[in-house]
Amino acid sequence: MLSNKNMKAQEVFDVYSDCIMPTYAKFPLVFVKGKGGYLWDVQGKKYLDFFPGWGAGNLGHCHPKVMSAVRDQVSKLIFIPNNYYNLPQAKLAKEINFWADGKFKVFFCNSGAEANEAALKFSRRFGKGRYEIITFENSFHGRTFGALSATGQKKYQEGFSPLLQGFKYAGFNDIGQVKSLISEKTVGIMLELVQGEGGINIADKDFVFSLRQVCDEKNLLLIIDEVQTGIGRTGKMFCYQDYGVMPDIVTLAKALGGGLPIGITMIKKEIADILSPGTHASTFGGGPLICKAALAVLKAIQKEKILANVRKMGGYLQEKLESLKVKYPGIIKEVRGLGLIWGVELNKEGKPVVEECIKRGLLINCTQNRVLRLMPVLNVGKKEIDKAIAVLDDALKGG
Repeated sequence: MLSNKNMKAQEVFDVYSDCIMPTYAKFPLVFVKGKGGYLWDVQGKKYLDFFPGWGAGNLGHCHPKVMSAVRDQVSKLIFIPNNYYNLPQAKLAKEINFWADGKFKVFFCNSGAEANEAALKFSRRFGKGRYEIITFENSFHGRTFGALSATGQKKYQEGFSPLLQGFKYAGFNDIGQVKSLISEKTVGIMLELVQGEGGINIADKDFVFSLRQVCDEKNLLLIIDEVQTGIGRTGKMFCYQDYGVMPDIVTLAKALGGGLPIGITMIKKEIADILSPGTHASTFGGGPLICKAALAVLKAIQKEKILANVRKMGGYLQEKLESLKVKYPGIIKEVRGLGLIWGVELNKEGKPVVEECIKRGLLINCTQNRVLRLMPVLNVGKKEIDKAIAVLDDALKGG
């Protein structure tokens, strides 16, 4: 029976325990409101969000341009199937391609895992019998079977065997090992330029350039997973633009929807038509509502000079994190990142630090047990960075 009364936090916890599958490790927080880089819980406590949905909230919570676009579109047309033409979808495809130098055609879906699945299916079709893809240790490409099989972390794969065949895992930044794994069955190489779930590991520019050379020599596809780095996170619209290398396939999701679900697989125009009608599909992919929201995200990035802010504030955040490393040499092992995605590797378990930050009103993440992950909204300012660093400083003092 439906009820209109507001639920208290414990009632929410009880419902989750009774009715929702426990597939997420949760902190005891119930958020009811968000604006910009801040969230408010059910008790009215305010939190500075330095990890907005694994990067899905690049522009912050409830960005005015996104809200306006959604309100406008929801009053006109929410859904239309993909066997008809869709005006917002056409506009979004054109806009994305503008930012990508006009090199790609796109496939619309609903998530990063789906975008990667489309890339994997395309690779099989392209390969004409070649099917092996080289990915990397500590990579993460999603939870569906193909994406999970591509993921180079056993902890995510345990209990789901047999996985999809055809994946080999190389050491990150190890071009020699990549070359040793190539066979007559290899069709592509797939990587994240910044391994987010893997611990904020940054691809070397020489390594990426060598991958492009190898792919050109062997007629292999270079597939870059930008589900977390795409749409401005590193200071360019796409992280591959930081490297000066043109991939054959790019996958996007998270940040493009402004908080709504979207995925895109971008494939170079000269090969994209290999996926012909009937070979792949997504019922809700690229619907008018989500495309209108994504157009608002891209408009805001341009109008509000977001990319310039990422480069400026990324440098400022790095400076502040490096100062913490100097202050706590026994606790902080390394600081690494790019743009506004940063990892602070500790010499101890990171979860207690995260919990202490939450108590003090700062939301961050810990991955690989010891790496604190900070990904503030892209329009973050010095004031918010200073506040976050002060909280993190206090949280580390007890270490």
